[in-house]
Amino acid sequence: MRHVPFFRWVATLGLVLIGCATGLFAVAVPDLPELRQVDLMVWEEQADGTCRVEWTDPFRDRWREGPYQCDPQRDPSLKARDRKAGFRYGYDSGFLLAEGPDIGNLYALGQDDEAFDGATGLVDALALGGAFATLVGVVGGIVRRLSRSGGARGRPARGVFRASGPERHTVGSLFRLGGVERRTVRRAAELKGAAELVALDYRRAVDDVRRAWAPSHRALVDEELDRIPVARLRRTAGRAFSASELTEHGVHTVRDVLDAQEWGLEHSGVARRTAGLAVDAARRIAQERSKTVVVRIDADRPEPRTTAVLAALRVLVEAGPGAKGAAERGAALAKRLDVLLADAAPAAGYWPMLRSGPERRRRAAVAVAGLRRLLDGAEREGLAERFAQASVDLLRGPDIDSAGLAAWVDFESRPAEYHALLAKHADRSLPPGE
Repeated sequence: MRHVPFFRWVATLGLVLIGCATGLFAVAVPDLPELRQVDLMVWEEQADGTCRVEWTDPFRDRWREGPYQCDPQRDPSLKARDRKAGFRYGYDSGFLLAEGPDIGNLYALGQDDEAFDGATGLVDALALGGAFATLVGVVGGIVRRLSRSGGARGRPARGVFRASGPERHTVGSLFRLGGVERRTVRRAAELKGAAELVALDYRRAVDDVRRAWAPSHRALVDEELDRIPVARLRRTAGRAFSASELTEHGVHTVRDVLDAQEWGLEHSGVARRTAGLAVDAARRIAQERSKTVVVRIDADRPEPRTTAVLAALRVLVEAGPGAKGAAERGAALAKRLDVLLADAAPAAGYWPMLRSGPERRRRAAVAVAGLRRLLDGAEREGLAERFAQASVDLLRGPDIDSAGLAAWVDFESRPAEYHALLAKHADRSLPPGE
C-alpha cells in the first residue's frame, strides 16, 4: 500500500498559516501613532462629553479649535459651564498626532482600537492555528514513523526519524506556548501610564511655582546687590584686589560689576586682572545673597509678581499633601512597571510568544507574576483612582487673571501653607554666570 504523507502535509499547512500570520501582521496591523499630550480649553460641552475645544498647536505655534470627545466623568469643576454663571470655559487634556500629514490634529484615544484588535485577532488566530497544525504534524509524524519502525534487539529500523537535536527542541518549544496574559499586560500598561501622568502633572505644578517665583527672587537679589559697595568685594577677592580702581571708573556696587562683566570693565579702563577678580567675587556674593533673600508676601500690598506666585502655589495647596504622595508613589511604581513590562512583552500575544526563545518566555512568566502582584496591590489601595484624582486636581493650573483675587483671599485664610510650600519648592539659586 502506497504511503500517504498526511502528517507532513499537516505540518506544511501549519507553517503556511504561520507565514500568512507573519505577512498579515506586517501589512494589516496598524501602527499606533506617536502622540503628544496637551491641555485643552473647553468652550462648549454636551452631557455625553461632546465638546468644542481650543488648544495650542506646538508644531505650528498657533491656536486651533475643533470638536473633541471630552471625558464626561472628570471633575465638575473642570467642565464648561453656562456663561451667565460666570464660567466661560472648562479644562481637559487631550492628545495630538506628533507625526504624519495630520500632525497637530486631535486624536481620541481608542479610535483605532477596533481596527487594531480586529487585525491582531486574525493574526493570533492564524498563528495559533498554524502552531497547532505544525504541532500535530510533527508529533503525529514522529509517532507514525516510530510505530512503523522495526529491527532486532530494540534498535530502530533504517530510516526511523529520531526526535533529537534541533527537531526535539522545536517540538518541546511548541508545547510551551502557554502563558499569554494579554489582559494583564494591558492593565499594567494602563496603570503605568496613569502613574507617569500624575508624576508629570506634579512636576509641572512645581515648575509653575518656580517660574512665578524667579522674577520676584531676581528683583530682590538685585536690590540687595545694588546696596553692596565694591569695597566689600575685597573680603572675597583677597588683599590683592583694588576696589579704588573700580570706583575711579564709575563702578560703585556689586550690581554694577555684574552688569558690566569683564569685557565691560576692561572697556571702561579697569585692568584685566582686577576685572576678573571683581566679577568672580561678585558672582559668589550674588549666589550667597540669593540663598538668604526672602520674597515677602504682603496681603496689604498685592503686586503682579506676588500674585503670580500665589496663583501657582494655590494649585498645590488645593491639591493637598495627597497629590505629592500620589506623585511620589506614581514615579516609583512607573519605574517598577517599566522593567516588568519590558520582560513581559512576549506575554502580550501568541505571535510574540512564538517568536521568543525558552529563556525569554521564562522571564516573561516571572514578569507576569510580578505584574499580577503589583496590580492586586494597586487595586486594594485604589491607586488608579488616587492617580486620576490627583491629576485632575493638578490639571487646573494657575490662571492669574481669574484666580488672582481668589488666591489672595485663600492666602489670607491659611498663609502658613503657602509659605511652607514656597520655602519647599522655591529655587534659591541664580542661573550660571549671574
